[in-house]
Amino acid sequence: MIVLRTRRTALGIALASVLGLPAVALAQAEQTVTIGHAGPLTGGAAHWGKDNDNGARLAVEDLNKQGLVIGGKKIRFVLQSEDDQADPKQAMVVANKLADMGVKGMLGHFNSGAAIPASAVYSRAGLPDVSTATNPSFTGQGYDNVFRILASDDDVGMAIANFTVKDLKAKKIAVIDDRTAYGQGAAEVFSRGVKGLGGTIVAQEFGSDKATDFMAILTSIKSKQPDVVFYGGMDAQGGLIARQMKQLGITAKLLGTDGLCTNEVAKISGGAVDDLLYCTRGGKEIEKTARGAEFEQRYKARFGVEVLTYAPYLYDAMMALAAGMRAANSVEPQAYLPAMRKVKFDGVTGNISFDAKGNLQKPDFTVFTYKDGKRVRVAGS
Repeated sequence: MIVLRTRRTALGIALASVLGLPAVALAQAEQTVTIGHAGPLTGGAAHWGKDNDNGARLAVEDLNKQGLVIGGKKIRFVLQSEDDQADPKQAMVVANKLADMGVKGMLGHFNSGAAIPASAVYSRAGLPDVSTATNPSFTGQGYDNVFRILASDDDVGMAIANFTVKDLKAKKIAVIDDRTAYGQGAAEVFSRGVKGLGGTIVAQEFGSDKATDFMAILTSIKSKQPDVVFYGGMDAQGGLIARQMKQLGITAKLLGTDGLCTNEVAKISGGAVDDLLYCTRGGKEIEKTARGAEFEQRYKARFGVEVLTYAPYLYDAMMALAAGMRAANSVEPQAYLPAMRKVKFDGVTGNISFDAKGNLQKPDFTVFTYKDGKRVRVAGS
């Protein structure tokens, strides 16, 4: 039998001999730990998925530089990133693939419509699952393995509802959503909030997350003379809605939640969002956190682009998994999952700790508008 050894293996055996250590013990001194990530890496939402992937990747690189020792072994993390195409069916394919691979923890999925069905797979596998999915149902299913790293739609939707009625003094509100778990959920929370504060919903419309023409919907809404138009959905459609509102001469303000709070929405709108769009995002303005400005600089130096939105949250999500592993002194999911409930640390995005359901405790929010194509903070916690 011919046995082939790499130079590294041979060197390791020789070193073990010099040190008087068993070669097997030295070979096992480093353990590779694979972490799964899933999000839309192709299609109209690919910019979100890539931003998330970058944030998780930067965290993995930072952790590997630390030379963590867990369970007596030096740990080297590897990120396995998969494209779920922002599609619930593909998300299930990806979830089963990652679970079958034996990943030790899960980051994502990004879209609530993908994250919610996929979470059932990770629950059966006993995998800690840390996500930016904002629909309240993500942590409302009774699973003990799910964690939300930022504010939910309940938190953000109520924040923008309060801003709409109390700050903008809006009385007549039109609502559009994209029929996804994220967009419809955000619209429902917002509508419930403004009604409770005395506002009136004068129009309730919906499109899809693939729609490009909103002229018929907006023409119908214009006749109701609303003070604001709320859109539950993402920037790809939100930017088009802003542009088409301008074309139709609609003077109402456009409102949205996290999905509309990007630099991309300004580009897509052709500048129409200036002094028109108000959006609420879970979390503090990243530049205002203790470590946020430094993170943005390192992110741009590493990837050559600006942070979109959620990269720092994926960074903190990976750090949360590592914190759970450290606390349990194990990288095995069944061993460190219970420790995730007690995780507490100062992250890039703020203080990280979870409640009994896996929601982020004491989440912050920020309201932005746009000036000259750039986000400008107008309110927040």
